[in-house]
Amino acid sequence: QVQLVESGGGLVQAGGSLRLSCAASGRVFSMNVMGWGRQAPGKQRELVATITYDYGTKYADSVKGRFTISRDNAKNTVYLQMNSLKPEDTAVYYCNLEPGGFWGKGTLVTVSS
Repeated sequence: QVQLVESGGGLVQAGGSLRLSCAASGRVFSMNVMGWGRQAPGKQRELVATITYDYGTKYADSVKGRFTISRDNAKNTVYLQMNSLKPEDTAVYYCNLEPGGFWGKGTLVTVSS
């Protein structure tokens, strides 16, 4: 089994920055893809950024140019640096690990206008 624990959420003003972290533990397959999804109230969860074990990245159009995903393979940890935050970025942010479809419990990000 795999456990994913997120941290770093909080309240920030529009235009500000936050950095999320997610540590994976347990039976983590080395050649994995880690990512971040988010779910705003009343909306479906969307995947906003992914990074492969060899550092290939992809971003949703809504965050491209503002968010940066990175990882530390030695620590099985993935990060999401979020800059120029907007009120519409308000959501619970979840860490994801594939293969296996694992999700963390989430961390709340609130961006005030």
